[in-house]
Amino acid sequence: MIKNIAVIRGDGIGPEITAQAIRVLDRIAELYGHTFNYTEVDMGGCAIDKYGDPLPESELEKCLASDSVLLGAVGGEKWNNVEGDKRPEKGLLRLRAGMGVYSNNRPAKIWKQLSEASPLKKEIVDKGIDFIIVRELIGGIYFGEHKTEGNTAIDVLRYSEAEIERIGRIGFETARKRNKKLCSVEKSNVLDSSRLWKKVMHRLAEEYSDVELSDMLVDNCAMQIVKNPSQFDVIVTENMFGDILSDEASMITGSIGMIPSSSLGATDCGLYEPIHGSAPDIAGKDIANPVGTILSAAMMLRFSFNMPKEADAIEAAVSAYLDAGYRTADIMSEGMTQIGCRQCGDIIVSCLK
Repeated sequence: MIKNIAVIRGDGIGPEITAQAIRVLDRIAELYGHTFNYTEVDMGGCAIDKYGDPLPESELEKCLASDSVLLGAVGGEKWNNVEGDKRPEKGLLRLRAGMGVYSNNRPAKIWKQLSEASPLKKEIVDKGIDFIIVRELIGGIYFGEHKTEGNTAIDVLRYSEAEIERIGRIGFETARKRNKKLCSVEKSNVLDSSRLWKKVMHRLAEEYSDVELSDMLVDNCAMQIVKNPSQFDVIVTENMFGDILSDEASMITGSIGMIPSSSLGATDCGLYEPIHGSAPDIAGKDIANPVGTILSAAMMLRFSFNMPKEADAIEAAVSAYLDAGYRTADIMSEGMTQIGCRQCGDIIVSCLK
């Protein structure tokens, strides 16, 4: 199979971690008989330096012409004083809008080898933490009207049935590829938008009879994530709730360096990136953790390219790497062997079967 991947190396540690993910993809291509073609795309601070624009139209077009996009990280202190509409992060917002990706999928998984890094009690962690939060990405209160009138500030939360249905389908389809359990999170005891959310989700459930649907209020969900995270498989929720819950979930796994994410829309073309930032303070020192980016590439294979065996192989290689006792600085613990970014890629590639 031939797939065309747009690669945004970006800023800070972005080029280092992306390079290791590409090495893993190249090895997968060799093992499974695929061809991955890469198109380099400038976005973020590097694009500002080169073009005076965080995402020129010509660079966006390269992404839209690809089968999916792999992103390292963008931004950094160097561009903190750039005017608002030219900041590196604006390139990311423009990319999401241009690609029409309205669903951000962020896994919360604790690897058994890193269980002691979780702030949760051992008896909670030992039950297992492995779920995905599907967050609506381009609607809700973040994209509603915002205004201040005198001493009063107004932010509008608005969702249509169509917006809820499309993110709901992503939730159900994601659950189908996992353990067929979907928890819909809202605040229907207070908000009209949440009551509509719940209504649409239950209508969709009739089409996905093979998926078990449950409802949970967002405040209860926030408590359950730290009390009993093993109960969750897939959580689907609106933009602001998803923003908060996914950050909470990332902290119970021990390290943000290990966590991938995907952003999807109506097509198979997705945006895949680790959840961490560009970490300019460690850029170029070969100490960054590339695993979040490598696992983002695995998500690309699973959710955009329909290559579940290849995705499984990458995840198994990461597990084997951890079993061998190697750690980058961010997850280093007593008795382990500390390595750098490049050597981490070497070992994971060697573990691929």
